Amino acid sequence: MKKLLLINFFILFICFTGKLSAQTYQLTGNPVNTTGWDLVPNATVNTDFIQLTQDVTSQFGVVKLSTPINLKYCDKWKVEFDFRIDGNGTAAYGRGDGFTFWYLTNPPTTFSGGGGLGIPSNANGLMVGFDIFNNSTEGQMSKIHVLYGTNNLPATNNNIEFNNTPGSTYHTPDLNPTQPFVGSNYKHVIVNGTIDPVNPNIWNIKIQLDGVVLVDQPFTASGGAVGMTTGYFGFSAATGGASARHSIKNAKIYIDKVPILTNTITPFVCVNPGTGNGTVDLTSFQNQFVNNPANYVFTYFGPGGTPITNPSNYTYPAGTTTVTVVVKDPSSTLCDNGDGKIVLTPTAFAANDVTLTGCNNNNAGGAVFNLTAAAVSSVPGSTAVFYNSMYDLNNHINPIANPSAFFSPAAIIYAQVTTPQGCTDVADITLVISPVVVVQDATIRACAMDTNPSTGLFDLTTAPVSLQPGTKTYFPSLTDAQNGTNPIPTPANYISPNGVAYIKVTNTNGCYSIAKVTLIVIQQIFSTVLNDKTICMEDTTILDAGPGFTSYKWSTGATTQSISNVGVGNYWVELKTGNCTARQTVKVYASGQPVITRVDISNTTITIYANGGTAPYKYSMDGIHWQDSNEFKNVPRGDSRVYVKDAYDCDPITITIVVPNLINVITPNGDGINDVIDYSALAGKKNLVFNIFDRYGAKIHEADKNNKYRWDGTVGGRKVSTGNYWYSVSWNENDKKSTPIKYSGWILVKNRD
Repeated sequence: MKKLLLINFFILFICFTGKLSAQTYQLTGNPVNTTGWDLVPNATVNTDFIQLTQDVTSQFGVVKLSTPINLKYCDKWKVEFDFRIDGNGTAAYGRGDGFTFWYLTNPPTTFSGGGGLGIPSNANGLMVGFDIFNNSTEGQMSKIHVLYGTNNLPATNNNIEFNNTPGSTYHTPDLNPTQPFVGSNYKHVIVNGTIDPVNPNIWNIKIQLDGVVLVDQPFTASGGAVGMTTGYFGFSAATGGASARHSIKNAKIYIDKVPILTNTITPFVCVNPGTGNGTVDLTSFQNQFVNNPANYVFTYFGPGGTPITNPSNYTYPAGTTTVTVVVKDPSSTLCDNGDGKIVLTPTAFAANDVTLTGCNNNNAGGAVFNLTAAAVSSVPGSTAVFYNSMYDLNNHINPIANPSAFFSPAAIIYAQVTTPQGCTDVADITLVISPVVVVQDATIRACAMDTNPSTGLFDLTTAPVSLQPGTKTYFPSLTDAQNGTNPIPTPANYISPNGVAYIKVTNTNGCYSIAKVTLIVIQQIFSTVLNDKTICMEDTTILDAGPGFTSYKWSTGATTQSISNVGVGNYWVELKTGNCTARQTVKVYASGQPVITRVDISNTTITIYANGGTAPYKYSMDGIHWQDSNEFKNVPRGDSRVYVKDAYDCDPITITIVVPNLINVITPNGDGINDVIDYSALAGKKNLVFNIFDRYGAKIHEADKNNKYRWDGTVGGRKVSTGNYWYSVSWNENDKKSTPIKYSGWILVKNRD
């Protein structure tokens, strides 16, 4: 025999994801972590891989799990690893021998010279060998051998290469031409095992090498593998008379039972006195075994392994009954878990007496109790019916109709409690009323706000509604306070008109009472004597707020009742009455100055027209002597000043006017004396207009800058008839107001032909 044992093996590492995925035994890391594994010489850790043999003859190496794995409930498992076989070989035999992945009841623990590939003679279990030495030709090959049985055939040469037990073995063709095992690169292997659901002695084995499926068929247990449920996973390798280095890394074995939260559940159960047994819903305990029970399949077995066909209504007798629970994960490589136990030991049932405490909220005369929340039973699934008296309970009449919101004063209520097994007992529920939260109504006042005098800024937290400790919440209405809706967010700064607010005072027991708070806005008090004034722009006045206020504060900084030397402008004064202050504004207006709108001049009479300011007006030609009339007669020719002031007797307004030199007769005969009427002296005035009218009012001449504001008694170059003609001269004075001036008169034209 050239083959001894080559095996490389995986680690033990539990990783749970989502709904608890498979436990993984693996050999990974750098250096490889071998915790939980036994290494049999010559297997050694070499950085990130396990070297099972060196490239020398007669080497043997094993790595195996330290503890056995029970596959009783395992219906599938998976193995992944990368292997490399390289080296120089020997002159006589080349490279050899190969390695095996196995699950054995009797794994090798020391050097084995048995059936080749490191598998000892009479090894029992599943063996998957990767063989590189042909013992018949003593040449190189690449074959996979599978045996599910005992390595004891043929009797004279216990070598897995030659074992052909019907239904238990398989040998691939030589893969050297397509997938040679020997080389410097690692080869990736996946082995899947699936247990036949009907016959647990049949395993379907699927083997992939670098993604190519090479084996996929059932194997029936033979020899010592029949009925096998517990064994060791491992790898072995040997070189025999040849030599090769056998290495393995990134090895992972996914094989584990479904993880469960607890192994044994001992629920409370009892027997029905009438029947001597009880019933229980075994499926109700699923969430105690695993999270998310819907992801798993549960089966139940009674005493002696008898399948339970109706687990949701399982009948058990008096005495202890143990139910075995098998949990299966249908969507992963997890094995079934049959460690779950439900131990049913019927005991007498006693309901629990309970005391409930309620609040007599707002002195309602009682409290609202949730009787259904009373822990009258520790048995899951128990039900209770509530009665006001034992008489009603015993006769099963008048059950309480609204047990989840039962209004009652202090009393004792009776509950008939029934377990899912049909056992009953009576529990007393004592209803206790907590002490009433004592509150009193209150009134608070607030000064009217300047921005909205009908409202005040109230600090509701100062309302003396209770002397007891407790939490206060504030509401705009009684309904809100009762329902706990729309609380006032800033009770210390609550803006409100005259009205009410409500304060709910809640103690540490959750009981409350509601107090009403009356809100009174203290109205602002203003001065009745302080009024706006009108003065001349150049004058000052006195502002007096009058007596009767606690204090005064003017916008000028003064704190006296009155202030003097006040000119035109806006002022305010803060008037304090008690604790409230009202700000009153007052204005000192400048009197409106009159405006001279027009001056009419007729010969030596001038008429002044004004508006604005405050009538009646006074008029003057010298600013000293004043008259009520707006007409002045016998005004001398030339420049004059006109003065006007209104009833406030402020500084007058004044303008300068011109009374033109009046010519009443012209004799346009060319003698150079009174030949023309000439107003060119007024050419510097704005908008100067000079018009001549006949006695019928028809305009016959308009003088402008083109004719130098003159008229020579002609119309269209022809002399007009001797007679009287009217004329008017108008302009705007060169002052700020462009005061309009109109001067009118008559003229006699004497033409002699």
